[in-house]
Amino acid sequence: MRTTLDILRELIEEARNLLGFKSKTDTVVLSLRELIRRRRIEELKDLMGSVHLEIDLPASLRRK
Repeated sequence: MRTTLDILRELIEEARNLLGFKSKTDTVVLSLRELIRRRRIEELKDLMGSVHLEIDLPASLRRK
């Protein structure tokens, strides 16, 4: 999909050089994928420890 974006030249060039890409498109695509991956990881981290389980240990042991 063709899209026009107004991105600071210095920003795209620094990212392109750091990533080792020649293509601005590859730079933007990888950058977006990495941003999405990191945000999803943060969302998962936020969920850790937030589930409340009520376990009746004696009842569980009696079922065995």
